[in-house]
Amino acid sequence: AKAMSTVRAGWWLRQLRKMAQSGTLIPSMSASTADPPPGKKELAWARCCQVPEAHASIHPKLMASVAVVSWYATNVGVLLLNKYVLSFYHFRKPVFLTMCHMISCTLFANLTVLTGIMPKQDVKTCRQGAKIVVLALMFCLSVVLGNVSLRFLPVSFNQAVGATSPFCTAVLSFLILGSRETTRTYLALVPIVVGIMIASGFEPSFHFWGFMACICSTAFRGLKSIIQSVLLSQSAEKLDSMNLLRYMAPIACLMLMLGVVVLEGNAFDEAQAIAREYPSFYLALFLNSFLAFFVNLTNFLVTSYTSPLTLTVLGQGKCVLAVAMSILLFGNPVSFVALGGYGMTVCGVIGYSEAKKAAKSTVAATKQEDSDIESLDLESRPCHLSSRGGA
Repeated sequence: AKAMSTVRAGWWLRQLRKMAQSGTLIPSMSASTADPPPGKKELAWARCCQVPEAHASIHPKLMASVAVVSWYATNVGVLLLNKYVLSFYHFRKPVFLTMCHMISCTLFANLTVLTGIMPKQDVKTCRQGAKIVVLALMFCLSVVLGNVSLRFLPVSFNQAVGATSPFCTAVLSFLILGSRETTRTYLALVPIVVGIMIASGFEPSFHFWGFMACICSTAFRGLKSIIQSVLLSQSAEKLDSMNLLRYMAPIACLMLMLGVVVLEGNAFDEAQAIAREYPSFYLALFLNSFLAFFVNLTNFLVTSYTSPLTLTVLGQGKCVLAVAMSILLFGNPVSFVALGGYGMTVCGVIGYSEAKKAAKSTVAATKQEDSDIESLDLESRPCHLSSRGGA
């Protein structure tokens, strides 16, 4: 009888786990209801915890739509404002501009945690803190080089080069981690590279050093994601994107302040001189820094309400929108052949995303089959023991 009651309890717990995974149970359960007694009370508890279908379907979709629209607005906005500040005001200080971004991220990221908008996660060990310092360095180099490239390249070409991020990440993953992708994934990288080669060869505003800065920025972005997956791989050390930004931003500020002193010693004086001539400069700088934080916030929200793969696909739409807005607002010349190269690169990235999705689905299906076989094996054991007890 004791063995049979164990089987019943296990069955009920499996049913509740399936209901929780399907979204019919409230995800945050109190301590008193997290482990209810088996039997009728357990069934009654499961029925009471069901979420109304209207709330479960409408609210997440609405929030996801708002997050996606905000993500597009902030990403394109900060790109165009970066170019506007560096070009229209002739403020050739990309390190200082990035430092302003990091100051804004430090203030607002901590504010969102203090006000309870975002959950707080703490750094638990010095080793974890050292890993965050390494990530902050990669983050600084990526953002600074991206802003440097905007000094010499139009936003349209900058975004086309930035779209090669999957290629850089795949190559670096193979060189550093020895990780291999499927043949379909590698084939999807071909149009990415060919497209950017065509766009570079027929780009009227091509600048070699701006191109190299953009390539290095893209490579450091991919390197940061790889290092992050390695350094913060343990579950106890993982941080969500907002808490990681909360710790990286002040470290990045200190690094960038040193960079401003060494590389751009007269940045503060130049900013004041521009502000005297153009009073709107401070407003543009503040709005630019404000949007730099919201880029990270909306990245977090879109990933929370959709998935990282959706964010990757949306990123390609952002590239197309940024290219169109750059041509319309700044009037930078672009050839039809270069536009064809942009299009080929974007199609390659979409194909890469689909190939990665298919590979992950195959791996997940294999793991699910192994888990089902293991569960059937475990479920058969109590029944075997009970039959022995009956004998």
